[in-house]
Amino acid sequence: MSIFLNTVGKNQLTPKEILHDPVLFLAFGFGSGLAKKAPGTFGTLAAMPVYGLLLQTNDWLYSVLTVLATLIGIWICGVAAKKLEEHDFGGIVWDEIAGFLITMWLIPFTWSTLIGGFILFRFFDILKPWPIKVVDKRVAGGLGIMLDDVLAGIFAAVVLRFVLHLGWLG
Repeated sequence: MSIFLNTVGKNQLTPKEILHDPVLFLAFGFGSGLAKKAPGTFGTLAAMPVYGLLLQTNDWLYSVLTVLATLIGIWICGVAAKKLEEHDFGGIVWDEIAGFLITMWLIPFTWSTLIGGFILFRFFDILKPWPIKVVDKRVAGGLGIMLDDVLAGIFAAVVLRFVLHLGWLG
């Protein structure tokens, strides 16, 4: 019994096809979105090494690369949805990667902030409070796929900053 999907989307693409197509490989978070259960959580976990690499840069470069990942993500997610013939398929997790990078933007690294950022981002991404839910339902295409996670990342970042300000995370 595999933990990975056998076929993907209405076009029934195989994991091999996903992993060999550069756009789908990115859209599926380097393969993490192929998980049968909780692909968004696995996509967010896949964002952690990306975050770790960006931590090695300065704030300016982290910012530029996060904005680029978000803007390019609109195209990546839009193309992936068309190739799958399915809007916002759960395995498309590039939006989680960008959303998590937004959550952690300019947050000082500690293991507590990393875990707190992960939990907060997943919380807002899964529950989709207003206005995230409205955006998720009304905005189509690659922009729609990305925008709800961008908002979840912003919400998570605001709460994480507040928690840090109060001294609740070391």
